[in-house]
Amino acid sequence: MAEEKSSSSTTTRSYWRWSKKDFFPEASFQSMSSYKTAVFQTCPRLTDRLLARSSSTNELVTLSKVSENPMQKCLTWWDLIWLSFGSVVGSGIFVITGQEAHNHAGPAIVLSYAISGLSALLSVFCYTEFAAEVPVAGGSFSFLRIELGDFIAFIAAGNILLEALVGAAGLGRSWSSYFASMIRSDSDFLRIKVDSLPDGFNLLDPLAVVVLLVANGIAMSGTKRTSWLNWVASLVSGAVIVFVIVFGFIHAKTSNLEPFFPYGVKGVFEAAAVVYWSYTGFDMVANMAEETKKPTRDIPIGLVGSMSGITVVYCLMALALTMMVKYTEIDINAAYSVAFEQIGMKWAKYLVSICALKGMTTSLLVGSLGQARYTTQIARAHMIPPVFALVHPKTGTPVYATLLVTSISAIVAFFSSLDVLSSVLSFSTLFIFMLIAVALLVRRYYVKDVTPKNVLMKFLMCLFIIIGSSIGVSALWNSNERGWIGYTVAGLLWFFGTFGMAFLSKQRVPKVWGVPLVPWLPSLSIVMNLFLIGSLGLVAFLRFIICSAVMIVYYLLVGLHATYDVAHQNELSA
Repeated sequence: MAEEKSSSSTTTRSYWRWSKKDFFPEASFQSMSSYKTAVFQTCPRLTDRLLARSSSTNELVTLSKVSENPMQKCLTWWDLIWLSFGSVVGSGIFVITGQEAHNHAGPAIVLSYAISGLSALLSVFCYTEFAAEVPVAGGSFSFLRIELGDFIAFIAAGNILLEALVGAAGLGRSWSSYFASMIRSDSDFLRIKVDSLPDGFNLLDPLAVVVLLVANGIAMSGTKRTSWLNWVASLVSGAVIVFVIVFGFIHAKTSNLEPFFPYGVKGVFEAAAVVYWSYTGFDMVANMAEETKKPTRDIPIGLVGSMSGITVVYCLMALALTMMVKYTEIDINAAYSVAFEQIGMKWAKYLVSICALKGMTTSLLVGSLGQARYTTQIARAHMIPPVFALVHPKTGTPVYATLLVTSISAIVAFFSSLDVLSSVLSFSTLFIFMLIAVALLVRRYYVKDVTPKNVLMKFLMCLFIIIGSSIGVSALWNSNERGWIGYTVAGLLWFFGTFGMAFLSKQRVPKVWGVPLVPWLPSLSIVMNLFLIGSLGLVAFLRFIICSAVMIVYYLLVGLHATYDVAHQNELSA
């Protein structure tokens, strides 16, 4: 009966709709008078939403009704492993490695990848527990909404969208760079320079726009079709990666590794913060949980298994690059293809460029799937217009959400250079992963109306010490303080904060798959993510603050009132 009713409702209304009611159906936006009334109630409404938390049932069942049509459960663990490989490999290793080895880390870029890989793996553990128990399209947005509340989830949602837009735009620009390098040595060959625009925004890239439109068009056509194309392409990519590693070491010169730390240890961590972009994409697997046949089994296999292997591959590829070519001679835009050209293997230049293009293409394909599903769940919660939550009845994909992400990322890619994009993306990603680790600790140690108040206060005190000491370590490092006293004090505070939390009784036990060594692994994830955030530099902080300020303004003017109306719709209708 429920299926017949759903089918009947979708046949009475066209999927393609553009009325005001579809974009702003909430009571606060029905007239100028109702909106003014809502604005005057901003303070009490904000207090209400700051304290509000969602539930697993709400995220899994209630909100999915907003999409009108279900997403198709068509993915297995095999699909998830290859989706993870296709999303992650190519989204950074071919893009950021040359830039960071040349500018910040030198040959020690391999250590930067190892550090970022460890941090990413800790985040993978946290994501996996949530995704196995709450298999919903919203991913980290839904997880944070359940554990940390509406407002924190919105800040994360804004950064999720920022990550999606910047990540897609960066890949589009990189795709253009590699394609241009196959024609000429100049990676900016196909771009249009406009002198009147500021540096970083003065190289217009129409090819990046075309690539984004094609990739997102394929993603909209169907999830299983996109997964199959990714699998075929990833097999080819895997073969070429083996070639890069093997022939890279054959033509390696150990003299190119000297000096190993040309920019010092600080350069290694600065590079680690940026190359974290290379690991972004694993959260796309968690994001596909709603379309996975057996998420409780398939997601842990897909996430943990694939990311462990990818970390090893990244370290080997980074080492091969810096042994082939002196770090000072690495091309920052198309590192691998130009490196093979410099050692006399011109034909390999084209093979590597094709692999890089394939890697970035599959990253765009899988990214399109995941980004649209983030957007869909955010729209289901009415934080953006709910029309973007609609799932197309034939393709089973969120077409509106995909079009939204595509159009904005295409505009960003047209103007913004790669170095501008990468620092913004890394900050957003690290910030979200840190919040996920915090949310996991909250999930294990706090249950509303169950946890005694004295236990809650002890937990909050330990959490405050963990976060505060982690910020302290990052601040000490970036102040160029190298004395052992400050680090010892901060390290001991972190240890005792985590140690104290370990003695508290856990309020919830995972039903399916759980992160081991709680609270130690989530606590370590928090300190590593905050340390890497601190290594990004002042400019990245300023960009993040400006973007977050814009998000908060939008929330106070629109998102707050929409979510408040949805949460209290029964009360309002009465």
